[in-house]
Amino acid sequence: MKVRIEFSGIAKNLAGKDSMDLPITGETTYREIIKLLASMYPEMINLLISPSGDEFLSSVMFVVDGDLANPVMLIDEKPHDGQCIHLMSVITGG
Repeated sequence: MKVRIEFSGIAKNLAGKDSMDLPITGETTYREIIKLLASMYPEMINLLISPSGDEFLSSVMFVVDGDLANPVMLIDEKPHDGQCIHLMSVITGG
């Protein structure tokens, strides 16, 4: 099984690429994908990924298969084989 991780903005700069294919098992959760990203790209910690390395900071989320109306909110759920998971940082202001 595998998923495609797409990067944009600062995530793209930190990863040094637009996307990557990530092998997963049937038991892999979105949280475990965050942990993998933290280990592969430690510079994302404190910018996109929390210091614990297992969840995002509040302005960051996964968007699955380009559906902005349905971001991943429960990171302990499991992705499906072939999903395209976009790592998105949402900037807000007031």
